[in-house]
Amino acid sequence: MNNLKNEISVICFGEVLFDVFPTHKKIGGAPLNVALRLSSLGINAQIISRIGNDEIGTELLTYVQKNGINPIFIQIDPHLETGQVIVKLNDKGSASYTIKYPVAWDKIRCNPEIENAVKRADAFVFGSLVCRDVTSCNTLLELINYATYKIFDVNLRAPFYKKKILIRLMLQSDFIKFNDDELFEICAFLHSPYHSLEQNIIFIAEQTNTSQICVTKGDHGAVLYHNGKMFYNSGFKIKVIDTVGSGDSFLAALLSKLLKENNPQEAINFACAMGALVATNEGANPKIPEKKIKQFINPSHV
Repeated sequence: MNNLKNEISVICFGEVLFDVFPTHKKIGGAPLNVALRLSSLGINAQIISRIGNDEIGTELLTYVQKNGINPIFIQIDPHLETGQVIVKLNDKGSASYTIKYPVAWDKIRCNPEIENAVKRADAFVFGSLVCRDVTSCNTLLELINYATYKIFDVNLRAPFYKKKILIRLMLQSDFIKFNDDELFEICAFLHSPYHSLEQNIIFIAEQTNTSQICVTKGDHGAVLYHNGKMFYNSGFKIKVIDTVGSGDSFLAALLSKLLKENNPQEAINFACAMGALVATNEGANPKIPEKKIKQFINPSHV
């Protein structure tokens, strides 16, 4: 990344929605979760998305504003409803998802104001789920052309992804984030001859000409490949409440450090701590002050 300003600005693109649990609902969507967490960490974050002209859409807008994000780039669709995802948790707190289609965020449109905002931003974050519909996919592919620093948060949700689009997005990215299952699945269809995590990370880096790759490993931490070097965190022992949004907060925490050119090892430690703390709470966006993360990493330094 280059041309750092005093205030770092990041634009996230993609789905905004409600995660609907058996007893309640929570606002979410991976790009929105990343934007909300970035904002809580002092980054000027915005979200490009689309909601329905409905009650839950109004509720979502209000929530976004209350949490420090200007919703100027959240479009309102006159016909489609605000997105919802049915979430089921297993006995270990791991989530599975049923994602309604079509909904408003499938029809995000491009316009000159959005194009200019992406040009001005220090970083542009996007995922693969938003490409399930041709309208939002084409908008993303257009906006990538204007972005300075492109961050691809791979988010494989069957059946909503195509190999051709995944490869195209990886080729256009400066930073790619996977979980370990996603890395091995994509490497398999790229015919990687390797079996280890590190070998496959380097394989992806070479195939896509990407110098920064991060792979999360659930409760076993994460690996960050950063300009030719590997950085590791082995995770934290916690009692999981649910894993919804923990990967999104992990990415936001990692970016909040890397965009400020912090040490990569400090960045991966901070990100793993954030992801772990989110998983000890219910829902994707619990309040977690930076001081609490530092105490969690180094309890003896309180």
